[in-house]
Amino acid sequence: MTIIAIDGPAASGKGTLARRLAAHYGFAYLDTGKLYRAVGMRVLRAGGDPEDEDAAADAARALDPIELDDEALSRDEAAQAASKVAALPDVRAALVEFQRGFAASPPEGKAGAVLDGRDIGTVICPDAPAKLFVTADVEVRADRRHKELLNRGIASIYARVLEELKERDARDTDRATAPMRPADDAHVLDTSEMDADAAFEAALDIVEPAVAAGRDA
Repeated sequence: MTIIAIDGPAASGKGTLARRLAAHYGFAYLDTGKLYRAVGMRVLRAGGDPEDEDAAADAARALDPIELDDEALSRDEAAQAASKVAALPDVRAALVEFQRGFAASPPEGKAGAVLDGRDIGTVICPDAPAKLFVTADVEVRADRRHKELLNRGIASIYARVLEELKERDARDTDRATAPMRPADDAHVLDTSEMDADAAFEAALDIVEPAVAAGRDA
């Protein structure tokens, strides 16, 4: 069993990278950010405040995995709500077991799992043999997100996207519970000057020894 833990800030390219690694190795993939997005959207749809810990924790405990397929989770509204509920200790506690269970027993009996998020290498899977912290300059990330939104036909203003990313980075880094940071043994991969293919090749070089060791175990 091989677990690849991938962390990093929003729009760093970690999600694209995680999906490609999972497909390359035939591993199960979990975008853990979707769990928090789904919780945030549950609260919003109930007319609540994502910063209300009781409401958010109740939503986390009631979460159905089928909700992770909701197209609304790709919207910025969900991303902002996710960053708020993720700072709440009771919400994180409610979702930790889900994530650890996925990593320990990947769906469909697959030989490994790739999880991406903010605290996979530090909290969820601290013993993962392969850890990446994918990052990029915030201006580069804002430009990527801005172009992604426009390509999807969603109105976007670069300056607003940049400010929202800075706010999310601050919340994710400064929160008291499981703040976003590289694990001590994580490989930091800066994708500021890389396209998706270059990032994938660099990541393969980093994780392949761990995957190979898992095959031989």
